[in-house]
Amino acid sequence: MSISRRNNVQLLLEQTIGQLEKLGGDFSTESGNMVTLEKRLSEGRFHLAVLGQFKRGKSTLLNALLGEAVLPTAVVPLTAIPTFVQAGQELSVKVLFEDKKHPQEYTAKNSRQLVAFLCDYVTETANPANQLNVKQVEVFHPAEILRNGVVLIDTPGIGSTFKHNTEATLNFLPQCDAAMFLVSADPPITEVEIEFLKQVRQKVPRLFFILNKADYLTEQEKKEILSFIKKVLKEQVGADETTHIFCISARLGLQARGDNDKNLWSKSGLAEVEKYLVDFLAHEKTEALRQAARKKAADILAEVLMQIQLSVKSLQMPLDDLEERLKIFREKLTELRRSKLSEMDILEGDKKRTHEFLEDHAEQLRRKSRAYLKGIFEETFSKLEPEQLSEGAIERSLADAIPGFFEHEAGKSTQVFQDKMQQVLGPHREKLNKLIDSIRQAAAELFDIPYKQVQATQDFEIARRPYWVSHQWARSFRRIPRGVVDKLLPAG
Repeated sequence: MSISRRNNVQLLLEQTIGQLEKLGGDFSTESGNMVTLEKRLSEGRFHLAVLGQFKRGKSTLLNALLGEAVLPTAVVPLTAIPTFVQAGQELSVKVLFEDKKHPQEYTAKNSRQLVAFLCDYVTETANPANQLNVKQVEVFHPAEILRNGVVLIDTPGIGSTFKHNTEATLNFLPQCDAAMFLVSADPPITEVEIEFLKQVRQKVPRLFFILNKADYLTEQEKKEILSFIKKVLKEQVGADETTHIFCISARLGLQARGDNDKNLWSKSGLAEVEKYLVDFLAHEKTEALRQAARKKAADILAEVLMQIQLSVKSLQMPLDDLEERLKIFREKLTELRRSKLSEMDILEGDKKRTHEFLEDHAEQLRRKSRAYLKGIFEETFSKLEPEQLSEGAIERSLADAIPGFFEHEAGKSTQVFQDKMQQVLGPHREKLNKLIDSIRQAAAELFDIPYKQVQATQDFEIARRPYWVSHQWARSFRRIPRGVVDKLLPAG
């Protein structure tokens, strides 16, 4: 959807809000709902995650799309903190923290200052294991590609020494609208990437691929590599034969933006990628949002119209007739209240059973965790020579293993909880919608006014950040009891 079309819809919503406010306090709920709807449309964003193995060129690609180097491209891994790059009037950063610490805001004079500031928060070197307790980093930039609602999300590279980064990225993906995955010719695609992609395909609605560093390849080499990657994606990842892979050079793209060279920008392949992002993917998202907003607005206005028609009918109706119909309507409400109480009793029982289900799931996780950590302990013990074996060595092994394991399990547990809540709440949601609908229908029939069924309530949804982001891990923990290591050492 173009900016002008979105603005037209927003203008209509704003005009509607103005008219509803003139109707007075009786319509404050509907007016508030319309304000919320207008805000949702105006803030509509297309969230695009950029994925790739460590040192594939993700940051260079993002910098090229932005037109200058604003994201760190160091050789050290980034943290698992997601960095959201969105539209802004000037170069600035907002760092949000998990604790009550006030957000850190910074306006940069140039991209070099911005990079230096970011490095203090998003690299494992400056902020190991997220010791600063950073929740999220937001970068604001005036780039053209961001003006249509595109938000670029920089994620940590997979396959680095920090396993929790990979797990954190996987758990974050369901909150994105699409993802682009970077590969390159050195090597074309690894086993780590294949395993990662198998999981990615289950979590993200849209996935497309980019072959970076294509400028180092001859046409024949490029053809062979593309054929190989498509074959691997089809046979091992389950991708479609028609999967399109964009061939680019992020390096040339960034150079083209710096030199304002349109021919080089086109040659880099990024002009095609940019067009695809803005004209197709972002358009698809905003068009769906516009359609949903239009339907919801129609439902709100139908509710307003029904209330006005009820008021007019009640004023026109003889008093005796009005009292009789109100009596029938009150009886209907009493009947529905009984149904509501019965439903609340059932819901309370479902709540208790769900709690028991989660307790059982937690106990299974505790057992699995103990077995996993015991395995790490025994593996470390078997690998180290007696003179290398120490309390500190075992502590380090456990500390390195814990984040990735629990990030993975947290993602699985979230999905289990999501599925369970959908299963439990689905029937209750359906009955609630029927109760509300029956009240409206009864009023319409009693007062001889048109009846329009409104859209059902939305599904229950859980949105979560990666556990590694929302929880500050301690790199040390309770000491291993004295003598445990000694007891495991061979006698003599």
